[in-house]
Amino acid sequence: MLVEYIAIAVMIAVATLIAFIAIGMGELFGPKKKSAAKDMPYESGMNPYGEGTRRMPVRFYLIAVLFILFDIEVVFFLPWAIAFRKLGLFGLAEMVVFIVILLIGYVYAWKKGALEWE
Repeated sequence: MLVEYIAIAVMIAVATLIAFIAIGMGELFGPKKKSAAKDMPYESGMNPYGEGTRRMPVRFYLIAVLFILFDIEVVFFLPWAIAFRKLGLFGLAEMVVFIVILLIGYVYAWKKGALEWE
């Protein structure tokens, strides 16, 4: 039964072993010179001012979540397009319903001002 999955388990074990070996060799043979410049938050040559962290407005997160949401929903168009001829009129009607639901969500987010960039 589970004999078919042995190859996958071996592949995962080998990949994990290679990752640990690569990290270990980097730690073992990598440069270890400490300096004040490397301990600074930036290594770009600019002197940092203020705190290293700052508060981000919630609007950035909201726009990111909306992007991910609509981006993932649009991914469902590909399987539908591939199987379009097999689905027939029923598949077309279901996709129209799906697009209408997506558009209602998009218009709602737009009217609420969630897509405004300030």
